[in-house]
Amino acid sequence: MAFNDLLQQVGGVGRFQQLQVTLVVLPLLLMASHNTLQNYTAAIPTHHCRPPEGTNLSRDPELEAWLPRNRQGQRESCLRFTSPQWGLPWANDSEANSTGTTEPCPDGWIYDNSTFPSTIVTEWDLVCPHRALRQLAQSLYMVGVLLGATVFGYLADRLGRRKVLILNYLQTAVSGTCTAFAPNFSLYCFFRLLSGMSVAGITINCMTLNVEWMPIHTRACVGTLVGYTYSLGQFLLAGVAYAVPQWRHLQLTVSVPFFAFFIYSWLFIESARWYATSGRLDRTLKALQKVARINKKSEEGAKLSMEVLQASLHKELTLSQNQASAMMLIRCPTLRRLFLCLSMLWFAISFAYYGLVMDLQGFGVNIYLIQMIFGAVDLPAKLISFLVINSLGRKPAQLASLLLAGICILVNGVIPRDQTIVRTSLAVLGKGCLASSFNCIFLYTGELYPTMIRQTGLGMGSTMARVGSIVSPLVSMTSELYPSLPLFIYGTIPVIASIFTALLPETRGQPLPDTVQELENRWAPNFPFSCPFSRRKKPNRQEQEQQKQMVPLQAAVRDKNKI
Repeated sequence: MAFNDLLQQVGGVGRFQQLQVTLVVLPLLLMASHNTLQNYTAAIPTHHCRPPEGTNLSRDPELEAWLPRNRQGQRESCLRFTSPQWGLPWANDSEANSTGTTEPCPDGWIYDNSTFPSTIVTEWDLVCPHRALRQLAQSLYMVGVLLGATVFGYLADRLGRRKVLILNYLQTAVSGTCTAFAPNFSLYCFFRLLSGMSVAGITINCMTLNVEWMPIHTRACVGTLVGYTYSLGQFLLAGVAYAVPQWRHLQLTVSVPFFAFFIYSWLFIESARWYATSGRLDRTLKALQKVARINKKSEEGAKLSMEVLQASLHKELTLSQNQASAMMLIRCPTLRRLFLCLSMLWFAISFAYYGLVMDLQGFGVNIYLIQMIFGAVDLPAKLISFLVINSLGRKPAQLASLLLAGICILVNGVIPRDQTIVRTSLAVLGKGCLASSFNCIFLYTGELYPTMIRQTGLGMGSTMARVGSIVSPLVSMTSELYPSLPLFIYGTIPVIASIFTALLPETRGQPLPDTVQELENRWAPNFPFSCPFSRRKKPNRQEQEQQKQMVPLQAAVRDKNKI
């Protein structure tokens, strides 16, 4: 690749790459904090109805006279007696409550603040008839993530990665801070939606900016570094949430650092590859020469000129002008089948992942401890995934991780709730499998789509993942119908998705396809539900023009080799 040679010429992985990658990756430590923050800011403490005014709450008999019990002998959270019931035998059956009529909580609720002194649930009474609003807030945040991935992904291609990243840091800092001071639930949801948009922009552009400045042989390492940074962020969230239990203070703690990220992000150097594909070779030259000086390769940078760049990047610029549109994923039969299969995988992974990590209270274990465990399992899981991907292939790794995750979640649904150790162990194993599946799907998707539509395919996959994360909190509401129903749904979807994985071809050891025609020629004989691909299609007008443009380039390369 011509641009890769230019990067090697100005220092490869030098001081600039090490410094910029570090500064770009650092904010990712707080990405996990924002994505799963509602585990703490929207935690549901133990609660019960507030008795009428004048009741002496310090006297247990007087308080108990107003509170009915369920079949397990626990206080009802959403009901109270219409009149005090004195001397009732609180047995573990329904007969104890048969003597008194009950009503919803007209005077509000009393919360146990021993673990969570303040949450949005206790501040705005998001319990009982209003409990769905808690899940709605998380879904609106994920809607913001979906919008941000679409809007800021487009703006990054138009305005550049650096400018959008600077904007995203500022938006996250401001919207996160405003969330901490939100006077009501509606504004809280609005600012959380804005935070979701900017967080998505940071995630997309930090990866792109880093990868576009790194030589090819180091890009897998950068991707692994990003994945592990996110996992370390889960440890950080558990510690910060434990140290700062007040929800407004916690929200402020994970948002204010983005003001510092905004300030130092002005030091970033824009992607020279983006400058080149935008036709701004003068900016490309300046960026490469600046990087060469930072990497102490000033002499090599001085050898670069506009003529050298035009000769080196001619092929890449030609290919960039022939990028396919997103509609091609639907119109082309081969791409459509890939798109449908991969969309199911992206949706299932994100759907099940957020179904687990956003219900930490449901496992009956200390919420801070299970947050640490969930973060710790990612470390070996991603290492095992890396080894399986490279030794056995992408397809077995993707299929096994999805299938095992689904089975763990389904089994968890039938385990009695008092078996907390078993349920937690299965949840941790399932979460580790989903983390491995996330690692694999990024690589697998990039290798399946041809070069001319690879970024578009990855973007559409990310969009489907956001859809899964939006739907996931809403599914948890089905626990009102049956407590284990959400787990059965979360487990069934990955199992179904593993079937779609079996329909995809293996890509390990295969060169990346550049065009749709290459994809059809390579996978047609084995692609399970393809039309008669054995018939060679006539190249369309765009492909014919591209082939014509490639002929003189190939001839030029041969002449250069002869010289």
